[in-house]
Amino acid sequence: MTRPCADQLAADLQALAEASRADCLARWRAAFGRPPPKHVSLPLLRKLLIWQRQTEALGGLSARTERELTRLASGPARTRPVAPGSHLVREWNGRTYRIEVTEDGYLMEGRSWRSLSALAKHITGAHWSGPRFFGLA
Repeated sequence: MTRPCADQLAADLQALAEASRADCLARWRAAFGRPPPKHVSLPLLRKLLIWQRQTEALGGLSARTERELTRLASGPARTRPVAPGSHLVREWNGRTYRIEVTEDGYLMEGRSWRSLSALAKHITGAHWSGPRFFGLA
């Protein structure tokens, strides 16, 4: 990219970052040939238009990146975050909890649990992502 083109791109991006909602809607229609999805916030609309302008000027994602994003978007295979036989330790409100990972779920203080989220709720009294609560996410 030559300097004048880089300067023009920077100016375009700055203008998009400050564009009104009406201007963003018009630019979206010009860029994509249809109105944007309903209920898109102005900050998100600006970011999407900036991304589109950068892609137009600099090129899009590589084929490899596109494949990887498609693979990731299809969702992860539901796998256990840790292998059976592993132990998780978490301190909460001054108490230490030790969890053993079993083939059927999780074991804490002689009681079986089907999910880490159920364990986290039992420990905290609030809804938590179990893997996040135990530092696995």
